[in-house]
Amino acid sequence: MRIAFYAPMKPPDHPSPSGDRRVARALLTAFERAGHEPFIASRLRSWQPSADAADLERREAEAAREADALLAAYDAVPDSAPALWFTYHLYYKAPDWIGPRVAAALSIPYVVAEASVAHKRAGGPWERGHRAVLDALETAAVVVTLNPLDAECLPDATKARALAPFLEGAPYRAARTDRARHRAALADALGLDSDQPWLLAVAMMRPGDKLRSYRLLAEALASLSGHPWQLLLVGDGEAAGEVRAAFAALDEDRLRFLGARDETELPVLYAAADLLVWPAVNEAYGMALLEAQAAGLPVLAGASPGVAAIVRSGETGRLVPAGHTQAFAQALAEMLDDPDTRHRLGARALETARRAHDLDAAARHLDDILREVCHDGR
Repeated sequence: MRIAFYAPMKPPDHPSPSGDRRVARALLTAFERAGHEPFIASRLRSWQPSADAADLERREAEAAREADALLAAYDAVPDSAPALWFTYHLYYKAPDWIGPRVAAALSIPYVVAEASVAHKRAGGPWERGHRAVLDALETAAVVVTLNPLDAECLPDATKARALAPFLEGAPYRAARTDRARHRAALADALGLDSDQPWLLAVAMMRPGDKLRSYRLLAEALASLSGHPWQLLLVGDGEAAGEVRAAFAALDEDRLRFLGARDETELPVLYAAADLLVWPAVNEAYGMALLEAQAAGLPVLAGASPGVAAIVRSGETGRLVPAGHTQAFAQALAEMLDDPDTRHRLGARALETARRAHDLDAAARHLDDILREVCHDGR
């Protein structure tokens, strides 16, 4: 079936990399893998950083014009009209004012994935966006939930359909099979000691929770100067300078700032490392945590319901209380001193990612969900 895909926060072909963009692209690939015909219906971003009433009104009006233009285009070329509208990731800062209107006019199902409801925004400056999310959820036939917390906040829990976070795991598994060669090449290129544990952090360098996670990681490592380790940091962004400042007190010979890397380069980095380390302060679930495990790399992260849905503490990695520097440092010290446990967790992570979080399984599950709401299987 033709699926109109819309991501109000950031379109999947946006030039700025992020976990949000990776999930959107993975969903498109999953639809294609299931035999459907997804297309990006609109690239209009409804996201805005501040609750400016005039700007919110302007964006809503712009979205209405976009919806009208889409309907006119579909009316002119009926074969181009979708059989289902699918919106990914909406919340009060990035509501969907297009999908419900188009779906209602075309009498097609409206499906939402990863919708966050923040009831504390009701009645405040974000009321307009909050109300738009509630209206969209009321319209939705089903709501696909990737984070358990989102399911708990839905006004109508019967609409929830759980979907485990997923990715195309083949490139990560392939990189793992050639780990020794990749590790040797990186050791030579970056001047790393192959006999020491390599820690890896992969995240955008943004203000807010990402920066707080980087700072917590730096604080934890500062207390582990007596342990052997080297850290590879992958990421860039407007807070890059502040991230570097957070690590300034550490021995610079232990650090490798690799900047932003293309998604195609990540499997090799994951496969060559010994442990992914990420405090995950207020993390929804974190695609990097899943990517690491798909390459057989165990994870040490801060716990949250979303992260726990990906990292099985004691099986594929280890989780500690989020935001707790001492607990993170202690767990990291123990894992640095125990290569056998890292190896065991990594092997289990590889298998679990293949079995429970791979693209093919997600494609089949998504197909079942779509056919549930499109009873005629269009």
